[in-house]
Amino acid sequence: MTPIEEEADSLRSLEDRIQQAIQVVVRLRKEKEAALEDAANAKAEVARLQDEVRHLQAERKQVRTRIEKLLSQIDQLNA
Repeated sequence: MTPIEEEADSLRSLEDRIQQAIQVVVRLRKEKEAALEDAANAKAEVARLQDEVRHLQAERKQVRTRIEKLLSQIDQLNA
């Protein structure tokens, strides 16, 4: 192999490594973007579930109040 061929081969090897590095960077950026989107979706789901829990707790309180009222009325009938 002549020095020029060795240099050309070395340059090709460097080009290949640079292309691989670029592909890795592109893939990692896509993965990061997907992870950020997943995180945003998870936060939105957490917020939705928190609202649902608050709603269910309020509903449970209303049901408890109504049941207590009905039990009080039943107690008045027994008195």
